[in-house]
Amino acid sequence: MQFDWLHAAIILFLLAGVVFGIGPIIGSLLLAPKATGGDLDLPYECGVPPHGAAHVRFGINYYFYALLFLAFDVDVLYLFPVSAVYVGSRGWLAFWELVVFVGVLALAVIYFWRKGVFSWPRRIKP
Repeated sequence: MQFDWLHAAIILFLLAGVVFGIGPIIGSLLLAPKATGGDLDLPYECGVPPHGAAHVRFGINYYFYALLFLAFDVDVLYLFPVSAVYVGSRGWLAFWELVVFVGVLALAVIYFWRKGVFSWPRRIKP
């Protein structure tokens, strides 16, 4: 293997990325003011002093909503490249691939709907 300018540029950009990633962390450790005591050990709740128990029990449906949002949000990101390529494609192949993709998403929504994931309980039982 012969070392040329392309390899040097790759190594240089890799080192620059590491410096830009670690530099602010080291800078904040060295330059940030250090204070102890007071309210620093309390959890932050939008500027309001916290009260009550620190551990609040959430229903499992909340986590299902969060996971479903992430799953469908990431899946929708696949539609942007498809829409960019769909303009230049010939025939119906890209269209039917997109129909299958959206169909699988629709089947997942129907499955979760039938399982009762979208019905939020009125009261969280302890």
